Amino acid sequence: MRFSRKIHFLWTILFSVVGRGWGQEAADFARFEGEPGQRGGKLVVAQRAEPKTLNPVAPVDRPSRDVIQRMTADLIHINRYTQKTEPALCKSWKASPDGKSFTLKLRRGVRFSDGVPMDADDVVFSFRVYLDENVHSPQRDLLLISGKPISVEKLDAYTVRFLFPSPYAAAERVFDGFAILPRHLLEKDYAEGKIMQDWSLATSPEKIAGLGPFRLKQFVAGDRIVLERNPYYWRVDTKGERLPYLNELIFLTVPNQDAEVVRFQAGDTQAISGLSAENFANLAKMQQSNGYKLLDAGPGLEYNFLLFNLNDDTEGRYPEIARRQHWFEDLSFRQAVSFAIDRAAMVRLVFGGRGAPLASQVTPGNKLWVDSALQAPVQSIEEAKNLLRKSGFSWKQDGGLIDRQGGPVEFTILVNSSNAQRAQMAALIQDDLKKIGMNVQIVSLEFRSWLDRITKSHEYETALMGLGSPDVDPTPGMNVWVSSGQTHLWHLGEKKPATPWEAEIDRLMDKQLITVNYRERKKLYDRVQEIIAEQKPMIFLASPNILTGAQSALRNFRPAIIDNYILWNADELYWPDHGRTP
Repeated sequence: MRFSRKIHFLWTILFSVVGRGWGQEAADFARFEGEPGQRGGKLVVAQRAEPKTLNPVAPVDRPSRDVIQRMTADLIHINRYTQKTEPALCKSWKASPDGKSFTLKLRRGVRFSDGVPMDADDVVFSFRVYLDENVHSPQRDLLLISGKPISVEKLDAYTVRFLFPSPYAAAERVFDGFAILPRHLLEKDYAEGKIMQDWSLATSPEKIAGLGPFRLKQFVAGDRIVLERNPYYWRVDTKGERLPYLNELIFLTVPNQDAEVVRFQAGDTQAISGLSAENFANLAKMQQSNGYKLLDAGPGLEYNFLLFNLNDDTEGRYPEIARRQHWFEDLSFRQAVSFAIDRAAMVRLVFGGRGAPLASQVTPGNKLWVDSALQAPVQSIEEAKNLLRKSGFSWKQDGGLIDRQGGPVEFTILVNSSNAQRAQMAALIQDDLKKIGMNVQIVSLEFRSWLDRITKSHEYETALMGLGSPDVDPTPGMNVWVSSGQTHLWHLGEKKPATPWEAEIDRLMDKQLITVNYRERKKLYDRVQEIIAEQKPMIFLASPNILTGAQSALRNFRPAIIDNYILWNADELYWPDHGRTP
């Protein structure tokens, strides 16, 4: 009996040591080399819309991505602050001399948030899902090179090899953003063709598992999503303590930015991003007395634009929209709209000077890829009218614009009601277009309805939108600019290019993917920017600076210009004992 108790005691000590040190080394945990933190507390942030899904295979909206990315992990990660790649679930990788294959060594001992181990089978399964044409994942376009898919094979339990049809310029950066999926939870539904219905907001937390620093604890419709610390997370600090430090990360749902600011001022939330210049200025006046700090991270990667509905499936369903599309399909009409808009005034009035007018989808914040030969159009009412006149439009005595058939030129701009800045931008466009006789009405919709009309029903005329990028590299934009892309917004869902210039963009985007030399590759992407700027399927407007804030006590807070601006390192954030610990 005494011997048995001694053995039990020794095993207890052994497990205690393994839990603190030896086990972490054996598990190949990644090490966070920054400032070690203290465990405890929660961080509350606000979202201006509720996520549409918690499924990593499906999201196209930012609220969904912001939550999902805190619960998942990828093989190789782009550090949003340094903009460089770093090991994640893969601890090392090696490219073949011809650049056509990457061999990745996975970390041993990594577990999903439900405790089940991860290995090469999960990686192979994940990319099989992303690559499956029948799944229609928006990420699939990023895994195609010249129309041919990447392939992956298992070499052993902790080694996988990715094979590329040709050398791949984006190299290891392509792996960022592809969450490794739990095969044990999703394989059955995938085999039955139901994977895109998995992990809705109604799914029980115990049925969702990921490899990120947090896991789902609670969803309260219309109010909040609560994530809790993942006890199996695979990163440790220099003291050997597992990350994340926070016990909970909570996303509150608020209707708009003003409500978000009110909650931040009241202390209901402790970090905020995407601030308007007006709110940033107002908050700056009180930051010292209220115990928070504000940071302007400079020009970001977000580009705002006016989108024309050029989809060809409206005939018969929406006759009024189809009639207006005849105007939108006229390049001179689109150019006239562009010339009528005062982008400089937009930057001044909407962004308080903390932003930049745009000539293309690449913002001044992306110094590696911006086409310096392109300049943002300067407002010219005279040039806009000349273009319309040459295209057969004319004006009534009261100044209203009419088309060749004598019909009044009037249309709507669809905006997201939770985004005050874009609503203000739409109002400025409305005033600018009135100067050339166009009667424009603004239609404001709740986020989900707004997005569904643009991406599903196509029941809109024009829409004001913004897109960002998870990287400075052009590759993440493949699904927007390639004609068959899942977010090729102006001709959404087409199987082949609708126009010769779209076909040329397809060719250029495919070629830049396999052009390793940066200078040659940039020439190709510059030409893509130029074609889009010439053809104007969307009118690029302006890009805001990344304006953020947080409670002064929050440590390791380092805003980046790549989305998510403030939560990209959520696993490293912490509250010190002497500071505020919610």
